[in-house]
Amino acid sequence: MRLGLHLPNFTFPDGPAYLARDLAVIARTAEEVGFDRVSVMDHLWQIHMVGPRENEMLEAYTTLGYLAARTERVRLLTLVTGAVYRAPGLLAKAVTTLDILSGGRAMLGIGAAWNQEEATGLGLDFPPTAERFERLEETLQICRRMFDGEDGPYEGTHYRLGRTLNSPRPLNGRRLPILIGGSGERKTLRLVAKYADACNIFNSPDVAHKLEVLRKHCDEVGRDYDEIEKTVLFNFDVGPNGENAAQIAGRLGELAALGFSVAHGSVAEVATIHPLEILGTEVLPEIAEL
Repeated sequence: MRLGLHLPNFTFPDGPAYLARDLAVIARTAEEVGFDRVSVMDHLWQIHMVGPRENEMLEAYTTLGYLAARTERVRLLTLVTGAVYRAPGLLAKAVTTLDILSGGRAMLGIGAAWNQEEATGLGLDFPPTAERFERLEETLQICRRMFDGEDGPYEGTHYRLGRTLNSPRPLNGRRLPILIGGSGERKTLRLVAKYADACNIFNSPDVAHKLEVLRKHCDEVGRDYDEIEKTVLFNFDVGPNGENAAQIAGRLGELAALGFSVAHGSVAEVATIHPLEILGTEVLPEIAEL
C-alpha cells in the first residue's frame, strides 16, 4: 500500500505571499518521508466541503508544473480534472507537457465535473449530466490517442479534431496513466473498465461493493480487472501527537485486503509539516508490505 498526498486547501497561516514556499516544503517533505504521489484539485473556487468559496485556490496544472520543479520522484496528478473545463486536445497537451518537464511523472486524473457554481461564475461550459459524461468519454478517447501517438483525425459527437498530433509524446514513449475518479456504478465505473489505468473511489462503507461493480463491468467489456490500479480517497488526521496513526494503518490494511494499492488523501494541519513526518515514521512502515 502506497500513499498519495492530496492538497485541496491553499489557505495557509502565512498567506498567499508565502504559498509557493509552503507548497514546496510540503511536497518535498512528502517525497522525503515516502509518499508515492502528490495531487491537487481541479477547481477554481474553493469547494464547500473544504472551506468558503472565497478562500485561496490555485489553478491545477500551473500548480503541478511548479511542484514538478520542486520535487524529484513523486507522481503528479489532479484529483480530478473536470473534463468539460478544457478542450480535450489542450488537456492532453498540458498533461504531456507536465510529463516531459517532470521527467515522466505525470498522470491524468479526470472526471465528469460537478461544480456548476464555479463554472457558471467564471463562464465555463457546464452541460447537463448526460452530456458531461458523453464529453468525458470522448475526452478519454482523444487523450489516449494523443498519449499513444495516434496521429489522425477524430470525429465524435461533441469534439472534432483534424489531427491528433502530440509532439513530444510522453517521456520515453511510456503509456501515460489515466485515472478516473468517482464511484458512480452505471457510468463512471464502466468508463474505468473501458479506458482507465486506475480508479479513485471514495472510502465509503460500500467500497467493497463498488469494486465488485467494477469487476462486473470489466467482465462485460473484456477487460482484465487486475490490471487496473485501485486507489481510494482517504483523508489523514494523525492527531497532534500521532495518536490516530495505528487506527489509520489498520484501516489501510483493510483496504489493501480488498485490493486497493494507493490511498490518496489530504493531511490535517499539513502546513505544520509534523503530520507528514508522523505518517512517514508511524504509518508508512506499517503498510509498506501490504
